[in-house]
Amino acid sequence: MKIINIKTEYIELQQLLKMEDYISSGGQAKYYLMENEVLVNGVIETRRGRKLRANDVIKIGKEEYQIA
Repeated sequence: MKIINIKTEYIELQQLLKMEDYISSGGQAKYYLMENEVLVNGVIETRRGRKLRANDVIKIGKEEYQIA
């Protein structure tokens, strides 16, 4: 599991996807989420603007991330 440290209250799911090179721009997030399964705390997420806060666990394919 990779730990993602943030300095703000939250980051959006599309920001995480861009940070981790799943997409190259925020506009691609919508299509990425339609074609790929992304879980936030065990629930399938389709909203690119989903706010990720401390202790959220995100699973993208075989990779897992935790917001800290």
